[in-house]
Amino acid sequence: MGGAVAFNDPPEWVSNAVLYQIFPDRFRRSGRVVAQRSLSLKPWGNDPAEQGFQGGDLYGVIEALEELQGMGVTCLYLTPIFSSAANHRYHAYDYLTVDPLLGGDAALDALIAAVHQRGMRLVLDGVFNHCGRGFWAFHHLVENGQNSPYRDWFHVHSWPVRPYPEEGMDCGYDCWWAVPDLPKFNHADPGVRDHLLAVGRHWIERGIDGWRLDVPAEVPADFWVEFRRVVREVNPDAWIVGEIWGDARAWLQGEHFDGVMNYRLGWSTLCWVAGDHLRRDYRNPEYPLDPLSTEQLIGIWDTTAGWYRPEVTRAQMNLLDSHDVPRALHSLQGDVAALKLALVLLFLQPGAPCVYYGTEAALAGGPEPGCREGFPWNRPRCEALQSLIRDLAALRTHQSAIREGCLIWSSLGSDGLLGQTDSLQVVINRSREQHLPLSDHIRSGTIIWSSNGLNATPDALGCQSAVVVTGSESP
Repeated sequence: MGGAVAFNDPPEWVSNAVLYQIFPDRFRRSGRVVAQRSLSLKPWGNDPAEQGFQGGDLYGVIEALEELQGMGVTCLYLTPIFSSAANHRYHAYDYLTVDPLLGGDAALDALIAAVHQRGMRLVLDGVFNHCGRGFWAFHHLVENGQNSPYRDWFHVHSWPVRPYPEEGMDCGYDCWWAVPDLPKFNHADPGVRDHLLAVGRHWIERGIDGWRLDVPAEVPADFWVEFRRVVREVNPDAWIVGEIWGDARAWLQGEHFDGVMNYRLGWSTLCWVAGDHLRRDYRNPEYPLDPLSTEQLIGIWDTTAGWYRPEVTRAQMNLLDSHDVPRALHSLQGDVAALKLALVLLFLQPGAPCVYYGTEAALAGGPEPGCREGFPWNRPRCEALQSLIRDLAALRTHQSAIREGCLIWSSLGSDGLLGQTDSLQVVINRSREQHLPLSDHIRSGTIIWSSNGLNATPDALGCQSAVVVTGSESP
């Protein structure tokens, strides 16, 4: 079960996957978690900036599976679910226990069974660079100081450690981005490595289908080589995705990860479809929101694809937004037509498109934690977005050229974008004012999909719309 192909090549199923990212505390509250009935949960839909828990759980995810699968989703990616004192759960205190507020281990087992029964897959979030200050080994160190047998599990540079330091005071240990509640692991210690590798193995053995790895560039690279070996020994088809926002060539040579979170595709797509209407108050050098010309967009896409082997490009996690950046609709200043074009471009790329929960409900929260709103189950979904995602997922299924990355992109003036293969054409017009003449650019054929309801080849493409044309009827 450990041949070279199994260890070094990404799993083939990823290129056919449609992902849906869920922030569990804010997705759906089932009412089935006994512990929640006597606890002080925040009202559903409260300001996401508030501390505390709104009570979404894994049974709630199970209740939503039929709707998600009907939208074309084939794989779920859940942000952390292990026991934690933070609603985002990136502050784990026990990696071997599912948070009781989410339903505990039994809820995860039920979710795995329900997902697999539907032919879907499940990817969990692994936070192995740092833990919460409530993590059992760090708690032991706080209580026992230099006498703790776990003192070498962390990078301590002064005693006693101060997990709750006064302002301006050093906490005495290394932590992620100097945040005292996130002590960094010492991966040179054999005990740390053994524990974290055991965690990686345990949940794969339990039945999950892969790991998304948090801030992996801050962990020694050799740890991920061993992590990959351990995971793929259990499941050669497990998908391992690193949170690398930019150039990931060093991490995608077959030793570490299968793919990364392809933020470059996301921000460049939003910057092009929005044009001068892009909201620009969020500033992040790894997620730069500045308007792009068509030529600049194609240049970014070509550069990114050129960095990797085709097998790796087909194993990327492609996304427009996530729990760490403003929602796409926020960056597009509420322009649903522009969001539809962004989704079209997302689904037309090789790799697995990942839809952030609530996109189909037109959620528009700003920078985190504003982008972590409760899903509005008490109001109708945006049918235009929900049906669009369903249609795009079906289009990917029927057109292998899309999944294989065969589309060649070129410019049709300042507002037009053309993607072509021998048998398929995609034309997109981002303009809010001008129709795009098609007679000089498009081959005769049958429209198999359009974002504005067309059912015959038009003379011009409407404002903020897209068509996909093929030489024969769609299957």
